[in-house]
Amino acid sequence: MTHKKSFSVPKIALYEPDIPQNTAAIIRTCSCLGAILEIIEPCGFLFNDKRFKRIVMDYLDESKIKIYNSADEFFNEKKNERVILMTTKAKKKYTNFKFRKNDTLLFGRESAGVPEKVHKKVKNKINIPMVENKRSLNLATSVAIILSENLRQTNYLWIK
Repeated sequence: MTHKKSFSVPKIALYEPDIPQNTAAIIRTCSCLGAILEIIEPCGFLFNDKRFKRIVMDYLDESKIKIYNSADEFFNEKKNERVILMTTKAKKKYTNFKFRKNDTLLFGRESAGVPEKVHKKVKNKINIPMVENKRSLNLATSVAIILSENLRQTNYLWIK
C-alpha cells in the first residue's frame, strides 16, 4: 500500500484588501512560492478589474485561493490553526518569531489594517521593523518578506 505524502503549506490571508494591484502581486508571489492565498471579503475591488488582471496575468490559480465571506467565517474555520497577524502595532519582530509550516499569515487592509475585534482574536502578532517615522511598507512587499522568512525557517523542500 502506498501513502500520499501531504505537504503543509503556509497560507497568506488578506483581510478585506483594498488595492487590486497589491492583491494581484500577492497572488503572483503565492503562486511562485507555493503558498495558498485566503481572502476575507469584502474586497475593495472586483476580480475583473483591469488593474488586477494586468498584474496577475497567468498566475491566477483559483484552486489555490480560498474566499471567506466574513472574518467570522475565517476565524471559525481557523479555530484549530495558528493565525499570525502582521501589524505595525506588534512589539515582536518577525525575525524573533518561530514560524511553522501550516501557519496562516494574516495581513490587514492597505487603508486601515484590521479592526480591534480582529486584533483581539489573534494571539500571535508580529511586525517588520522599519526606520523611525515611517508608517508602513507596501502590502505586497510585506507579504513577500514574511512569506520568505516562513519558508526559510520551515525549510520547504520544493523551494530551491
